[in-house]
Amino acid sequence: IIRTCGFHAITSNKRRLHAVAARAVRHHDRGQRAIGQTGLFSTEYSNEPNDSVDRARLLFLGTPEVAATSLKTIYEESLSSGCPYEVVGVVTQPPKRRKRKGKEIPSPVGYMAEELGIPILCPDKARDKEFLDTLEQEVKPDLCITAAYGQYLPKRFLALPKFGTLNIHPSLLPRWRGSSPVQRSLEAGDNPVGVSVLFTVSRMDAGPIVAQEEYNIDDDEQATTLLPDLFKIGTRSLMEAIPKVIDGEISIETATVQDESLVAEAGMIDSSEGQLWPTKMSARECHNRVRGFSMWPGTFLFFQIGDDTSEPTKVKVIESRVLDETAEATDIIEIGPKKGDGLRLICSDGSVLEMLRVQPITKKVMDAKSFVNGLQGRTVRWLPDKS
Repeated sequence: IIRTCGFHAITSNKRRLHAVAARAVRHHDRGQRAIGQTGLFSTEYSNEPNDSVDRARLLFLGTPEVAATSLKTIYEESLSSGCPYEVVGVVTQPPKRRKRKGKEIPSPVGYMAEELGIPILCPDKARDKEFLDTLEQEVKPDLCITAAYGQYLPKRFLALPKFGTLNIHPSLLPRWRGSSPVQRSLEAGDNPVGVSVLFTVSRMDAGPIVAQEEYNIDDDEQATTLLPDLFKIGTRSLMEAIPKVIDGEISIETATVQDESLVAEAGMIDSSEGQLWPTKMSARECHNRVRGFSMWPGTFLFFQIGDDTSEPTKVKVIESRVLDETAEATDIIEIGPKKGDGLRLICSDGSVLEMLRVQPITKKVMDAKSFVNGLQGRTVRWLPDKS
């Protein structure tokens, strides 16, 4: 099944693809192609002077909010005089239902493409034959851009655009190839971090590099705020590279080959990795995991509140910092003496993690003082062996 992203139609293999006609027609004054009901693209143009004959046909693939921002930037640039490309379509993940019988919710990229009047395709899998046939026979992209699309691209796809497929990847490749580069770089305590623009090949994130930029961060930067920053930087680097790719100055043959001896894998994160283990981890390691996993799955500990007869409480650690001091190891958690101090957790090596904001299970996020106020004088211990 290939979907036109749920805004106006869903098509099966027995029905002709069509995409978001109403919005695209309203965008005629921007020089966009009209979209008819008989196919993904019609042969009609707007009444404005057409300069798209010599422009490269760009197809954008992405899914989350950070990719939607990139799409908007790329599209707006395409409207400028002398831009060497036009955005002819968007590919994104199919809409999802938030509840069993709830309304299908398009991806952020789907919403953005709808707003901009760009044709949308949502294949269940990028290897679907009908999807690839449509790209080959109707979309005919010259250059593809991927930004957190979330699906593996088959060789047939990669063979379609004559200028290749460029990808924005938020790490300093070849370090952190894979699905979780920002999370793994923060977990490892990397600084600087960075972003790469590279050609996509069959092996994940292994293509030659077109551009790369380092980015210095502070010790408390979290993935939640870092990821959008890196995509903004990556999009800027991409925009500088696109004209050079189109005119042949940069190609997959001339881009910088990655050093395989420096590869680090950014494997998928399992929810179980969110548990902090002060008996095995230093305060810095705990803090880096809090930073890296701030989007998902988060980090947590189990607290014993009151005497040993009470049930353990799962508590998420939302924000933390590492104190420049050491203390005698203990399982007792106490708030610091000064205003604004957090809950102090002393790891087995004596390093001190200060938890500034936490979230007990079933409750809202709260600062350390609010948490302590709710204890009503009860003591708190972290449980080292609970899982």
